[in-house]
Amino acid sequence: MSETGGTAKIGRKRSARRNSNSAPTIADVARAAHCSPMTVSRVINGEQNVRDNTREQVLAAIEKLKYVPNRAARSLAGGAQLRIALLFDNPSASYLSEFLMGALEEASRRDIYLVVQSTETQPDYGELIRRLIDGGIGGFILPPPLCDDQSVLDEIEDAGAIAVAVGPGRASGSHGAVLIDEFQAAFDMTRHIIGLGHERIGFIVGNPEQVASERRLQGYREAMENAGLPIDEALIAQGQFTYRSGMVAAERLLNAKSPPTAIFASNDDMAAATVAMAHRRHLDVPNDITVCGFDDTELASSIWPELTTIRQPIREMTAQAVSMIAKAYKKAGRGKESAGEQLTLPYKLVRRNSDAGPSLASSFNKPESRE
Repeated sequence: MSETGGTAKIGRKRSARRNSNSAPTIADVARAAHCSPMTVSRVINGEQNVRDNTREQVLAAIEKLKYVPNRAARSLAGGAQLRIALLFDNPSASYLSEFLMGALEEASRRDIYLVVQSTETQPDYGELIRRLIDGGIGGFILPPPLCDDQSVLDEIEDAGAIAVAVGPGRASGSHGAVLIDEFQAAFDMTRHIIGLGHERIGFIVGNPEQVASERRLQGYREAMENAGLPIDEALIAQGQFTYRSGMVAAERLLNAKSPPTAIFASNDDMAAATVAMAHRRHLDVPNDITVCGFDDTELASSIWPELTTIRQPIREMTAQAVSMIAKAYKKAGRGKESAGEQLTLPYKLVRRNSDAGPSLASSFNKPESRE
């Protein structure tokens, strides 16, 4: 799968890394003083567990760079209420609903102040992040596609704040990540469809900017190859994780010279769109065509037929992200570094009413029967 278009899009949205006119960050001070950003934070907060020579180096660097500490840096060791920002740039309303509920529930349980911020209309991520940090935000939850953007993570870490990714992001260096095995989950779903007797299986790829899309496509390909089935590139259609893109991709697959008997979409929104497109063509799901999704959002069980899908524990993943930030924040308050933690949660293949074996009586896959 080509990533050229996605990479270019991210590049347009990224702000310049740093320029000579930018305000110095806590990371700049740390580099100048030859210590860690956490040590700089301890000096800023007046902690005593810093060697005198190190403290002098940090203060000298602050003076030289004319660094002005932001509220987040000052509060790291001050015991103030933790403030977390959940940033999102994701078109799936059903996914975001689950994502938000998990964060809200855990933040409420821990008495954490949660800010929910869309980045869709923000041309400069760096400006947004700096504004949030100056407003006291100490931690950030980064769902896809933000966890794939290294510049976002760099901005957060340069400012001395905490970042936790939710999903298999491309960016590295965060304080933690919560994810599932995207490859294996897609492999298992494809193998399940093959087990029903299908050989021509279509696949709708998700947003090419996201690592999750790559891994789900790889899982599909690997399962097909392991079963000794040919992979017809005409049966792989590009989507964007949106309902509309699912409609377009499903139409392309159903218009193929030899259309699939089953379609596996990379999320429930695109799978629901595939069901709608099948119904528009008077095809019965699953008797004429099997349709499966991924995520198990509320949408999966609110359409008919209900979707067979991969249940991704989205609420739990987000709750765990909040927990990771809280732990890292507490360690920072005690002057301790927080090593990045990766937590992989279990997924589940949920079978409902949208899958069945290929129908011998169906004339759908005979080329002469298509309009």
